[in-house]
Amino acid sequence: MSAYDSTLANLGIGRTGAAATPTVQTAAQSQSLGQADFLKLMTAQMENQDPFNPVDNTQMVAQMAQFSQLSGITEMSTTLKAISDKLGNTSTADALSYVGKTVLTEGSVAYGRTGGGIAGAVELDGDATNVNVTISDANGQVLKTLPLGKSAQGTVTYDWDGKTEAGEDAGTGPFKISVLAQNGGANVTSRSLVWAPVESVNMTGASPTLTLPGIGQIATTAVRKVG
Repeated sequence: MSAYDSTLANLGIGRTGAAATPTVQTAAQSQSLGQADFLKLMTAQMENQDPFNPVDNTQMVAQMAQFSQLSGITEMSTTLKAISDKLGNTSTADALSYVGKTVLTEGSVAYGRTGGGIAGAVELDGDATNVNVTISDANGQVLKTLPLGKSAQGTVTYDWDGKTEAGEDAGTGPFKISVLAQNGGANVTSRSLVWAPVESVNMTGASPTLTLPGIGQIATTAVRKVG
């Protein structure tokens, strides 16, 4: 017996003759009733009720309330989908607005500023008693180590003037950035955050991505700050 027949049986409505011939339905259709089905059932219930024992008005009101609730949920779902589509369009517009700006995001490669040096940050998953940022050249030779000291969980920033340990100008890079955070000798999970200019936006995927020099493509959700 299908879900449709079961519903009719629960309402005291029998199916006989040609009307009882089953129709071909998919598995999903056989397990669900839409608004049109609800109206058909209610109409059939009223046509086939016993005139000496009519359907209780309270039951009919309850059924109509359920129908109204179903209709409201359907309309709300449609509205939420429209909002979701609108937000998707807004995300695309926002992504395009990043072009020409600099963003702070996770990365291990940074390019020097026009005036020399770089600025960046370290993202800590826990408190640290000692945080060090090591800056190397493209060949991996260490240029400068910045001790940031004790830091609480969260983000700690730094600014390097572009001078090596020997006081020489390190140039414009690219520079390799590595971080080490510890708490009493135990390593603390951390991430290097660097500033990078947005060169372009890729619109071909499911959601737009930003193209950054030395880092590649990142999602807009990976941006921590915009400069």
